[in-house]
Amino acid sequence: MRRTPALIIGGGPAGAATATILARAGIDHLLIERTPTTGDALCGGFLSWRTLDSLNALGVAPDALNPAQLTTARLFVAGLVAAAPLPRPARGVSRHRLDSVMVARAIATGANVERGVDARAWTPAGVRLHDGTDLAAGAIFLATGKRDLRGAARPADAQEPDPSLGLRVRLGPAPALDRLLGNAIELHLFDRGYAGLNLQEDGSGNLCLAVHRSRLTEAGGPEQLLDAIAAESPQLAERLAWRTGDRIDAVANVPYGWRLRQGTPGMFRLGDQAGVIPSLAGEGMGIAIASGIRAAQAYARGGPGAAPGFQRQLARDLMRPLAMAGLIRSAAENPAAARWLVAIARRFPVTIDLAARLTRIDHSPIDVRAAA
Repeated sequence: MRRTPALIIGGGPAGAATATILARAGIDHLLIERTPTTGDALCGGFLSWRTLDSLNALGVAPDALNPAQLTTARLFVAGLVAAAPLPRPARGVSRHRLDSVMVARAIATGANVERGVDARAWTPAGVRLHDGTDLAAGAIFLATGKRDLRGAARPADAQEPDPSLGLRVRLGPAPALDRLLGNAIELHLFDRGYAGLNLQEDGSGNLCLAVHRSRLTEAGGPEQLLDAIAAESPQLAERLAWRTGDRIDAVANVPYGWRLRQGTPGMFRLGDQAGVIPSLAGEGMGIAIASGIRAAQAYARGGPGAAPGFQRQLARDLMRPLAMAGLIRSAAENPAAARWLVAIARRFPVTIDLAARLTRIDHSPIDVRAAA
């Protein structure tokens, strides 16, 4: 049986952030990632100013991800549009670029990374790998995103009666798409769902939808759903005209609004394994990276026994952004409420700024020290 003092499961933003901080502190660890090469995960694509602060703390410059800034937010519903400046510039970036840069940064800092190693299950004796071997660890940093690890899955009550699914299609790149989107992040609202859209580092558009299963079932499938939504929203139809390829990426049963309130010694749950913010907030990557920084700092100070305290504090810090994002989501997915939401935003653009600020995870002293 192999052993490591600290095992990080997952090479996405949360895992890479953890590995960078542990390597910087000279703490023995191992990060395992199931994919041999970096893919392009469905979730993510928008980095808020808060996320960019965390990345700067890790030594990742925003221009290394995408030199173009996002400075405006737009809301659409049934032909209506509202727009306002973002509180601070953000960036659009593919998960392939983000994950690649963050893992490279972790390795350059001295992180121990092994790819093509898949953790299949957790037991008190250790982690069972894809080849049947066991890997024991004094502390585990669970950074598997929305994918649960057998034996350490999120509780069943994290699921909704009518669960949400994530869908993604790619648009462009094309000069006409550049003119449509420019430096904006867009949110298109429709019955029982919404779609977020912005340009990425290669000029393509990343269109991610969150939709309740009942709406997808009524439509008859993903393609029919896109047709139905385009018929409801002329602006979204105009953007879908620049769709490239037939592929629709999907992730099922996303437990938006769930957060873990209590932890156990030796298990640090990060990112979506600790709390899942509705994707319309654009703060999923921020929570993932901030949780990785905080968990590594907590472990450096208190070892495996620091996990419960870390988890409780993270749950408290996630309470406001998840609650606010949940309220906005409830309105966004109801056509009548969504029209009122956009009408208010048109009349009072400051409400967009306020909502953007209230759905960020706050900086903590740990995040500030990570930059040192």
